[in-house]
Amino acid sequence: MNKYLLRLLGFSLLLGALPTIAIGLASYYAATQDIEQKVNEGNMQLLLQTQMRVEQTLKSLEMSATQLANSTLVQSAMNSSLTGEDFIQVRELTAGLTNLQTTAVVKQAYLINFDKDWVVTLGAMKPLGGMENKQEFLAYASQPASMFWSTRHLAGTPAPAEEESSLDIPAPAVQQEQAAGIPADTVSLVEKIPLLPKTNTPKGMLVVQLSAADIRSALTANDRLGSQYILDASGQSFLSTPEQKAAYGDIDRTVNGLVTQSGSKEGIVNAELNGNPVAVLYRTSGYNGWTYVSVVSIAEMTKDTKKIGLYTAAACALIFLVVLLIGYFGSRRMYSPIRKLLEFTQQMDVDSARTGPKSDELAYIKESIESLAVSRTRLEEQMQGQSGHLKEFFVLKLFTGQITDDDFRYRSRLYGFPAEWKGLGVLTLQIDHLQETRYQEQDRELLLFAINNMVGELLPAESRFSPILLGSSQVTMLALPTAEPGEARERMYEAAELIRGKVEQYLQLKVSIGISRPFSRLSETVKAYGESTAALKSRISLGPDIIVHYEDTENNDKAESAVYSHLKVMEDQLIQALKEAKLDKAVDLFHQYLASVLNKDGLTNEHPILLIQLMSRILQIVQDEGMAVRKIVDGEAAVERLLKLQTREEIALWFQSRLFAPIVKLLSEKAETQYINIADRIVKMIHDQYDGEISLESCAAALNFHPVYLSRVFKKEMGVSFSDYLSEYRMNKAKEMLETTTMKISEIGEKLQYKNISAFIRTFRKTFGTTPGQYREQLEQNRE
Repeated sequence: MNKYLLRLLGFSLLLGALPTIAIGLASYYAATQDIEQKVNEGNMQLLLQTQMRVEQTLKSLEMSATQLANSTLVQSAMNSSLTGEDFIQVRELTAGLTNLQTTAVVKQAYLINFDKDWVVTLGAMKPLGGMENKQEFLAYASQPASMFWSTRHLAGTPAPAEEESSLDIPAPAVQQEQAAGIPADTVSLVEKIPLLPKTNTPKGMLVVQLSAADIRSALTANDRLGSQYILDASGQSFLSTPEQKAAYGDIDRTVNGLVTQSGSKEGIVNAELNGNPVAVLYRTSGYNGWTYVSVVSIAEMTKDTKKIGLYTAAACALIFLVVLLIGYFGSRRMYSPIRKLLEFTQQMDVDSARTGPKSDELAYIKESIESLAVSRTRLEEQMQGQSGHLKEFFVLKLFTGQITDDDFRYRSRLYGFPAEWKGLGVLTLQIDHLQETRYQEQDRELLLFAINNMVGELLPAESRFSPILLGSSQVTMLALPTAEPGEARERMYEAAELIRGKVEQYLQLKVSIGISRPFSRLSETVKAYGESTAALKSRISLGPDIIVHYEDTENNDKAESAVYSHLKVMEDQLIQALKEAKLDKAVDLFHQYLASVLNKDGLTNEHPILLIQLMSRILQIVQDEGMAVRKIVDGEAAVERLLKLQTREEIALWFQSRLFAPIVKLLSEKAETQYINIADRIVKMIHDQYDGEISLESCAAALNFHPVYLSRVFKKEMGVSFSDYLSEYRMNKAKEMLETTTMKISEIGEKLQYKNISAFIRTFRKTFGTTPGQYREQLEQNRE
């Protein structure tokens, strides 16, 4: 059997088998989960019913016992010291105990009076001291709860008790039974008399013992719905046999842990019983703290799901068999056209007819068809490639004026150029700039090539000649179906808008397109190309990303003027901002300057000359400061780059990054160094000439700076003004003269250029807080 037929058959089987198996597994899983959920819900309801039956029995007895304890008969008996002679009152008390209401059997009841030391049971009255379970009664009385239920278990100490909780205190008579693992035969209700207030030393107590067998009979026996038992508040299964306790020990600890740690009142957990998985359902009663537990075998629950699994497997097998048959015959039917094509291909291939295909059928057919198509494709590619180059070469000669009208008619029929046209037009496209794009400058030619290919695909062949690249432009000549100028302009604009939009969409690139005037003679092609190129020059004033007709710029060129006087003020302000190292202000002024220079009604054609002149004035600042111009620009290369800039944004960015920022940085660095040098020279002059006629003006004259400028520099570097520094230095010298010489105070003042002795004394006292005479007296006193 053929390889592809086997693959087709295998795919058909796989396509049918996977859904069948998935549906079967999902159905079985869903049925199993649903059955387990239903069984668990039923068991939980059954457990709730069991709890309600047991609690109904306990509550009925509790209500009856409370009525008896609060009756007048019992209240008067609590205040009496009964003896055997009070048989009438004893008989009434015995009758009251016998008539306690409950559905379970009351095995024994005790009415105890601790103060009067007597006990009345169902059959007699005895002294409390003669009762063998007296210690059990005293243990009940010591509990803080006024009413509670007590179960008997193996533990020798009572479990912690709360109100309405279980108290487990083994009586001496049943100690041995519990030690032997015999389940408790009674469950006791203990009610203190009086109920309120709570006390550990009640006056009396009513103890009623129910048959544990009656409570055990309310539990569901072992069957498919599980085995039930009860745990008291301490976690003991007080109604279970030793075998049951041993079997359910791990389960009891798990349930107790969940109830104690998580506080969960009911739930379902999975466990193992004798190695078999079981589901454990539990409910904790809020009435007396007992936990009702049901243990259900998971195997019993899922017994029916095995039948469902068998039915599902049988159904899936049947479906798979049907899919197999359909897939087999369907695959052969679908393979029939392939077999015929294979036989036909083998007949054409002599070598394959003898040896057979080396691979599968489709691969062999593909190889055969490819081998037949390769030679044709190569031939077509060669012809198309040569034809494309010839077309571009022909159009290039047309734009350079090397084609005559007669030659064009011959070549037009040869290359399939448009023949039925009434008008022509030229579109010249240029890339605006590559700044802030993902491309580099070296990508410009590659981008133009890509745009040229896009134009060839966007415009129908019957409406254009072959697009070409001329220098840094992409040029297209359109064949227009009309000679009417208005309609021709509209058609050329639509084509330009289509090209610009697609270039921006696919290349994320801003381009501008110049449109020539419509023309009808091929000999005017060179002139039309010049018009479209001239139209692109208006980008300087109109900005990038434009489509502009030559007619729209023709009149503006005639109105342009070379007037420069109105730009002189802006240039001066710009130069001053750079000298003051204010970069932001210089950038703003330059934008205003460009707006005036590049205005379409102003100096558009002369902007290169004006910009070069401005650059020269800016570089003059560097020369005036004694710095080398080569630190800023690289000579003729900078001028050439400036002349190549096509848009306002490129010009502004070039001036800001290549001129303004470097010049401001150099001037700032030089100014900081100059400030420090000037301040040091002024300080030296003060130290040398403090006793002469020194002033800020004399320092300015000596240093060849303006006094205001020197004052600002000195204050910036020294932190004090010139006059304050000079006065402080002279006072320090006066203090030194007072300490080291015997000169008179007036002589010291005159030496320090104080013509008025009072002014000298006032300045000295302001500086040191004392007069010169007082300071000298203090020196003499210190020396003595």
